[in-house]
Amino acid sequence: MQWSPSEVYKFDDMLKAVEQMAIKGIGNRKLYLGDGTLGLVNIAAFLAQSMQETIQYDACDENSWDLINGGYPLSNSCGQLGQSYQNYECSAAEAHMACEVDPDMELVATTNAKWYGAPGPMSCGPKSKTGETGYWSHSKECNKPWANPPEYCTDYEGQKAGGVVSSPAPNHNGRTDTEGCCWWGRGVIQTTGVCNFGKLNFYLGKRAATEGRASLYPNVDFCKRPDSICASTEHPELKWVAGLFYWMESVQSYNTGGWNYMDELKKFVDGGRSGSSFIDAVSGIVNRGCHNPPCATGHVHAGPERAGHFRKVLAAMGL
Repeated sequence: MQWSPSEVYKFDDMLKAVEQMAIKGIGNRKLYLGDGTLGLVNIAAFLAQSMQETIQYDACDENSWDLINGGYPLSNSCGQLGQSYQNYECSAAEAHMACEVDPDMELVATTNAKWYGAPGPMSCGPKSKTGETGYWSHSKECNKPWANPPEYCTDYEGQKAGGVVSSPAPNHNGRTDTEGCCWWGRGVIQTTGVCNFGKLNFYLGKRAATEGRASLYPNVDFCKRPDSICASTEHPELKWVAGLFYWMESVQSYNTGGWNYMDELKKFVDGGRSGSSFIDAVSGIVNRGCHNPPCATGHVHAGPERAGHFRKVLAAMGL
């Protein structure tokens, strides 16, 4: 019942990603590291959100957690809480960057939750192969060496219980298949959807190289293999790069309703780094898409915990 070092997220990988995003960046965006304390607090805010989203769970791929009628639909890979990740499209101005949805793509997640009976890794595949998909029952017994024939837990390493029930089970969006559903969250802040993976490919991946632009990862096709973020052993920093890309794109550049991230970051530092209003607003942006929740998507999940992580990182930095 104590914290142990992460097996997924490594400090050296983070440093490499931070250096790349601060120096080379993505498109016209770069990770802000300037002006001493301001840059450190920016990184502390990023890490605080990352700790809550993934690091504490040692997860790179999105876990299946949307429980419906006592089970976890396999079609949660298409989107949880009524979302549809393959329809996370770019704006009209950036539509040319988005990945195309390949109905024949077949992928299995690299990581999944490991609690007793936890759902197996998310997966996607064409209807012609999977048919109607069922659900994961966390209470299903899977270790039965006395059965005839014997049964064992083989869905993932360390599995103690749980298993798939083949009865068709819709997710909250009504899906009972996983065709084209390979765009679940990946990386330290769960990069999700065809637009975000497409932008990574357009600026950093194989598409950039193919079209004659500078590319940090010319052999990584984020559209054909979105699992590269979690599965790559050659580039383990990708799980950090994906999160920093989101941070630069959606947090550092946030300027909505009179709340500007960079201005508020400076106010927080100049004001002696007191109070939680700054990190609470950042948590709202990351978790709900607005700085002053509840917005359309509801209240922030684990707001006090996120603020606590922030203070922990600031203390570790000596701030």
